[in-house]
Amino acid sequence: MARLFKTTLLLAMIGAFGHLAAAEETDAARIVAQGGCPQCDLSFTALRDLAVSGADFTKADLTETDLKRARLPFAVFVDAKLESAELERADLADADFTGADMERADLEKSHAAGAKFQRARLRRADLASAELTAADFSGSDLHASTLRRANLIHAVFLNARLEETDLERANLFEADFSGAELIAADLDRVNAEGAKFRGADLSGASLVSANLARSDLSGADLGQARLRGTNFSGADLTGVRHLDPRRLARACGDSETRLPEGFRIGPCAGSD
Repeated sequence: MARLFKTTLLLAMIGAFGHLAAAEETDAARIVAQGGCPQCDLSFTALRDLAVSGADFTKADLTETDLKRARLPFAVFVDAKLESAELERADLADADFTGADMERADLEKSHAAGAKFQRARLRRADLASAELTAADFSGSDLHASTLRRANLIHAVFLNARLEETDLERANLFEADFSGAELIAADLDRVNAEGAKFRGADLSGASLVSANLARSDLSGADLGQARLRGTNFSGADLTGVRHLDPRRLARACGDSETRLPEGFRIGPCAGSD
C-alpha cells in the first residue's frame, strides 16, 4: 500500500510539472503571437530565452519571472512589477521601464543601452557589468543597488537616489548625476571623466582612486567623502559644500582644477 501511494504521488507530481511546463510554453507562445501581454499576471513564470521585439508588458505582473537571456529590445514595461525578476544577460536595448517596480531584480550582464528607467524602483537590484550606455535613470530609486563594473557612458541619473549603491570600477564617462543622492555610495576606481555631479550629495561617498578629470562638481556636498588618490584634473569644485582640506590634500589636480576660495590641491603625477 505504501509503495502504491508513493508511486501514485510520484506520477501526480510528474503530471503537475508537465502541466506547468506546458502552461509556460503556452504563455511564451501567446506572448510571441500577441507581441506582449499588457496587464497580464506572469508572476513566477519561466520565460527564459523569450524573443520578442517591441513586446508590450505595460502594468504586467512579472514578479520572480525567469527572463534570463530573453531578447526583448524596445520592450515596454511601463508601471510593470518586476520584483526579484531574473533578467540576467537579457537583451533590453531601448526598453522602457518607466515607473516599474524592480526591487531586487537581477539584470547582471544585461544589455540595456538606451533603456528608460525614469522613476523606476530598483532598490537592491543587481546591474553588475550591465551595458547601460545612455540609459536614463532620472528620478529612479537605486538605493543599495549594484552597478559594479557597469558601462554607464552618457547615462543620466538626474535627481536619482543612489544611497549606498556600489558603482566600483563603473564607466561613468560624461554621465549626469546632477541633483542625485549618492550618500555613502562606493565610487572607488570609477572612470567619471567629464561627468556631471552638480548639486549632488556625495557625503560619505568613497571616491578612492576615482578619475573625475573634467567633471563638474559645482555645488556638490563632499562632506566626509574619501578622496585618496582622486583625480580632479580640470574639474570644477566651485561651491562644493563641506569639503575638508585634509581630505582634499589626499586627492590631486592640475592648473585647470577650479577650487573653492582658500583651497589648494597638489598635482597629479605627470600633470603640469
